[in-house]
Amino acid sequence: MGVSLVRIDYAPFGLNPPHTHPRSTEILTVLEGCLHVGFVTSNPENKHFEKVLNKGDVFVFPKGLVHYQYNNRTTDAVAIAALSSQNPGVITIANAVFGAEPSIPAGIITKAFQVEKSTVDWIQVNCSFPT
Repeated sequence: MGVSLVRIDYAPFGLNPPHTHPRSTEILTVLEGCLHVGFVTSNPENKHFEKVLNKGDVFVFPKGLVHYQYNNRTTDAVAIAALSSQNPGVITIANAVFGAEPSIPAGIITKAFQVEKSTVDWIQVNCSFPT
């Protein structure tokens, strides 16, 4: 059919971290609660668009752009997301960069993020990156 639909339940202060769908645009509708959402355009602008959504609000995340959703409240939130592909794919940014197997060489990550190797080592050891 060329579409996917997903229900997302957000715990208080729950985060759907920065990620992208390489094969799909996403349209998100808030069913309950409130969500802080945003996306970043592509290079060279890297413009950040963000909005606080309340029950009934809708937001579109363009195909392939990095985006996120955050429940910044003490109550649960629920949303429905429709994606324009039956196989939208998902790339969670932190997982891809810091949880790659085998690891991306530390020198590349330190240069890209302009941090010390000890910071990269700490993130790779102390953060969980599920596959």
